[in-house]
Amino acid sequence: MSITLNESEVEIVAIRAQGAGGQNVNKVSNAVHLRFDVGASSLPEEIKARLLARRDQRLSSDGIIVIKAQKHRSLERNREDALVRLREMIAAAAFVPVQRRPTKPSRSSQRKRVDSKVKRGLVKLQRGRVSE
Repeated sequence: MSITLNESEVEIVAIRAQGAGGQNVNKVSNAVHLRFDVGASSLPEEIKARLLARRDQRLSSDGIIVIKAQKHRSLERNREDALVRLREMIAAAAFVPVQRRPTKPSRSSQRKRVDSKVKRGLVKLQRGRVSE
């Protein structure tokens, strides 16, 4: 299933990065805040529901995903990093795990298991104290 992310639905704002960085960090806004409204997006309904059901700290109670990217020194690389993380989050919600069908062990496998346990028990029984 191919999912396309409409870039007009993504709001990206440049902010000042936190942490050490010398004089440059105080002058230049290189970090990025990405905001994506899940409810108003053009994603399929089942993916929207799975995204909103996730327990993720980046998802607000209003259904808006907020991603902060400040790993790189350039604004463009931080912007691309935030978009990649959003795409990964959507791809993880699009993945549906296959339902497990419960099965029973076969009768011969049950018999082999019990036989091996009995055999092992006999080996341990022979390790006991030797009487005269």
